[in-house]
Amino acid sequence: MKERTALLASGSARAIGAAIAAGEISALEATEWYLDRIERLDQGKEGINCVRTVSRLAREEARRADAALAAGQAAGPLHGVPYLIKDNAFTLDGSFASAGASALAEFIPPYEATVVARLREAGAVLLGKTNLTEFADFVAETMPAEFSGAGGVVRHPLGGRYDRGMGSSVGSAAAVAAGFCGFAIGSETQNSIQAPAVHSAVVGFKPTVGRVSRHGFIPLVASQDSPGPLTRTVDDAQLVYQAIGGADIKDTATLTVFPAETRGNQSLQGLRIGIPRRFIADTVLTPDREAVFERLLHALAQAGAVIVDPCDLPSAEQLNGVRSCVFRAEFRAGLNSLLTALKPCGMRSLQDIIAWNSAHPQSIPYGQSLLEATDAAPDLRSSAYIDDRRQDIALSLNAGILAALNAGPADVLLSPMSAAAKCTGKAGAPVVAIPAGADSAGLPFGVTVYAAPGQDAAILQAAMVIESVIGQRLMPAITDTESVITTKS
Repeated sequence: MKERTALLASGSARAIGAAIAAGEISALEATEWYLDRIERLDQGKEGINCVRTVSRLAREEARRADAALAAGQAAGPLHGVPYLIKDNAFTLDGSFASAGASALAEFIPPYEATVVARLREAGAVLLGKTNLTEFADFVAETMPAEFSGAGGVVRHPLGGRYDRGMGSSVGSAAAVAAGFCGFAIGSETQNSIQAPAVHSAVVGFKPTVGRVSRHGFIPLVASQDSPGPLTRTVDDAQLVYQAIGGADIKDTATLTVFPAETRGNQSLQGLRIGIPRRFIADTVLTPDREAVFERLLHALAQAGAVIVDPCDLPSAEQLNGVRSCVFRAEFRAGLNSLLTALKPCGMRSLQDIIAWNSAHPQSIPYGQSLLEATDAAPDLRSSAYIDDRRQDIALSLNAGILAALNAGPADVLLSPMSAAAKCTGKAGAPVVAIPAGADSAGLPFGVTVYAAPGQDAAILQAAMVIESVIGQRLMPAITDTESVITTKS
């Protein structure tokens, strides 16, 4: 019993899949275990509240996975592994897809996300949906990451809270941290996977924009949106990425041809790791965190890595100060397109949602300043939008990530917490968040590893060898009827 609890609550998705394949536990037993744990520890007044809805088809999917396995038709390492997905994704299990908005709280989508279809092909079992920051944190400038009108407040499984700017995939990160699933799917535009990952002591991977289909996701910023996994190990993130990635005619961004990938380092020996300081690391490194960060860099150097420090972005100061209209312009265009086509809950436009919120102020306790500003954004064909988008790319990529990598020279860049999120978001670059223990205040501390767009396999390989030296998850002290999890691993 204790071994099963340890495996499902804190083991890797690969290990869970291997146990199912070996007949040590069935997909149905794993699914039942997670559903029971969610009911006991997530729901109710004192629950974590990271799971918005449970799939009514979860047990049926698990039975099918077991039957396929019995027939010798295992689909791969994720076969039978239960997962949760962010509530901006479309599923066909009868669950709502609200993006956290009260105005869309009862919208049942008419088709499913490509990511969901591909995970079903991989044999994974959909448990349900996770809460998120409403509209991926684009409602009000003061709204904390923990809140959405449709889902309420997500409580942090490690204590504290998900405050302002901690990323919208908080429900998915909390679910992995609390042991409610084998892995979870989030989405990132800028910060939304990497920030909740480092604050929850789990791994998060945001692929290059265009590597994973966004079809069936409520959009935020089309030029920056990317679904990705939240997991317990980088290896798990790679497994999930392999299952969900690839071209999809329903999302033309996935048809983009990227430069050939460089070969990732199989060990830390000789891996050149650049450390952008100015207006990146310097923005989050308090004295307490600085000491921890320096210890991590020393450990990597001792293991054979070459630390290029500093390895600054030439554009860092300009990028830090830029205020672009791209978010507002693309959000309005993308959301209006979806609302016009589907008319969810009678909402036909952003203006309809703003009007609904005004008529139901209890649903927007922090106001809707960002939504209102979005409604007045420039058109996508305007010179204001076009100029801002060009500037975003120039500062984040050409004079940013690429310039730093070339000047180092460096194989990858590494930053504390999610300090580089603005840069990686605008550049559409791949990012891996790795938990690395705690700071001196006992709060989760982590790093992000990133490189040029298209270098997903190389960045995952680099993250794996970095994780092998500095990776450390903090485990929540969750009282369970089967065990009490209080250890660190």
